Amino acid sequence: MNILLAAVLGELTTRSINFLIENSFKTTAPGVEDRLRRILLRAQVIVDEAMGRQITDRGVLQQLDMLRDAMHHSYYILDTFRYQSNSEEETKGQVLSKSLYLLKVINSLQGLCSSSRSSQISEQLQKSLDDLSSMINDMEEIVVFLMSYPRIYRQPYSMHLLVENCMFGRQMETELVISFLLHTQPHAPKELEVLPIVGPGKVGKTTLVAHVCEDARVRDHFSEILFLHGHDLTGVDLAALKEGYVTEHRNHGSNSNGRRLLIVVELVGTLTEDVWNRLYSASIQHVPSGSKIIVTSRSDEIIKFGTTRPLSLKYLSHEAFWYFFKMLTFGSMDPEMHPRLARMAMEIAGMMNGCFIGAHVVGCLLRGNIDFHFWCKVLAFLRGNIKKHVSKFGLHPLDLINEKKPAHLGRMFIPSEDFVVHHEYQRSSQEDVPKIRMQDVIYGGVKAHGKFEALAWRSQIPPYHSYVTVCEIRRLKTAGTKRKRPMKNGVTLY
Repeated sequence: MNILLAAVLGELTTRSINFLIENSFKTTAPGVEDRLRRILLRAQVIVDEAMGRQITDRGVLQQLDMLRDAMHHSYYILDTFRYQSNSEEETKGQVLSKSLYLLKVINSLQGLCSSSRSSQISEQLQKSLDDLSSMINDMEEIVVFLMSYPRIYRQPYSMHLLVENCMFGRQMETELVISFLLHTQPHAPKELEVLPIVGPGKVGKTTLVAHVCEDARVRDHFSEILFLHGHDLTGVDLAALKEGYVTEHRNHGSNSNGRRLLIVVELVGTLTEDVWNRLYSASIQHVPSGSKIIVTSRSDEIIKFGTTRPLSLKYLSHEAFWYFFKMLTFGSMDPEMHPRLARMAMEIAGMMNGCFIGAHVVGCLLRGNIDFHFWCKVLAFLRGNIKKHVSKFGLHPLDLINEKKPAHLGRMFIPSEDFVVHHEYQRSSQEDVPKIRMQDVIYGGVKAHGKFEALAWRSQIPPYHSYVTVCEIRRLKTAGTKRKRPMKNGVTLY
């Protein structure tokens, strides 16, 4: 009897301790979550206000860039905690409804792991809160300075509309390029200042330059803006090079300031030092003093041709990409009101590999179909397709598209057909685009066979490029198809 009483008391003591530990965490984590949410609202107000102003001070831009990164990271940690907690509660509820015995087994196997994971999440929330709070406190003076900079946007806007109609996360880079272009040396010798802009494919080099050239300050400063698009300068006849330039802007006003020119060269391929020297010498002879050159390339080799510090563009961080994708997908809806959808969106964003075009295609598709079962189908389709593609080809399908190699994307509602993207290219805003959309082929029931062109995405921001894919629909071979046996004179040979 004493042994039984001791066992019962021991069990009650253990349960009481576990109850106190769990309640202690439940009262701590939500408290940190609420405080982090409030400090994020303050950070959001500062960042949104900064995005609406023309900020020229490099130090202010760097601090705002750091604040934006910290905000994206904190949102990611908060969303991860929130949506994983909802997922665990749903899973627990499902297990309870199925089997009480199974619940006991799972608790006995995962209790310590769950406690450790909860503690780790709590530490990450607290660290994000401390870092963001410290950063905002250090920016009190900068918040006051923001009011002195002129506004860009003059009307209220919705965040998802702003995300779709601006170059997300590139405010600092934009102002650095504009600062380079507007800076003048009063008694400098006649030479051309050159800014190299480097970065991988589809990181936004062309879009960044287009945004800069659309700025009124730049257009007022230069009499003409000349573009040399998509040329490999190796072997180009320099005497006829000027004919290859496209005039994107011409200022006929009286404030053209000596007819300064801005020359933008978008390189394809490599550029030897000899070719560059001849191009540079020819440009000096034919352009007015104070003119400048911007050179963009995927290769770091052009850095040595610059007269100032190069600008290197990188892809968005995982946390920043999630913030971007969430804004696109939910639009004016509050993701907190749809935790199950937000959890799926977070996983889908992780499969996009940081691809802006993929984010626009899938994000707009989901936003136009706010249905739990449809989102489940999209998630399951992407999971299976990417897993199969990596297993067969060793790479994510979007990586193959970036390398200009065929990628197999499949079709969600017609699994018997394979959708293959052979390569992708850009069309200008003046050119016609295909009527068939890529998202309708992958996620819809468009009837098409063989090779054709499809519109992947049409950008809403300068230079308003359309991204067109050359693709093909193939019917998959069924495993059950029997091979015909050879016959001769009506008799089977084997």
